Amino acid sequence: MCAKKRKKKTQRDPVKSERAMVEGILEGSPDGIGVAVIRLDCGCRKMAAVDKNGEPASKIIMYRDQAESVCARCREDNGDFMRVTEQFISWKDPEPDDDVKQMIVAKVLGTAGQGPDN
Repeated sequence: MCAKKRKKKTQRDPVKSERAMVEGILEGSPDGIGVAVIRLDCGCRKMAAVDKNGEPASKIIMYRDQAESVCARCREDNGDFMRVTEQFISWKDPEPDDDVKQMIVAKVLGTAGQGPDN
């Protein structure tokens, strides 16, 4: 049980409010094997499905919880990468092997600050 708790702490997962969006994006993206989740410092989020080659499998969805639209800052700069606070890929079951995951994460999110659990 301790190992399970430890793994859960280091693994990045969508929060409850993001899960429905992730599922909806995957449902509309038959080639998608995961969804890139990018959290911004303003509370807005960007998400998009990725395929097995790390290519886009959906359009980018930008949203803010419990709001009709994204914030004014995001409308101006489209969620500039300098304001990213956290980013990861939420994988569809069955998850690809670690080498494929690492390649996709590097291609989609870059390599700076990425750990093995992305």
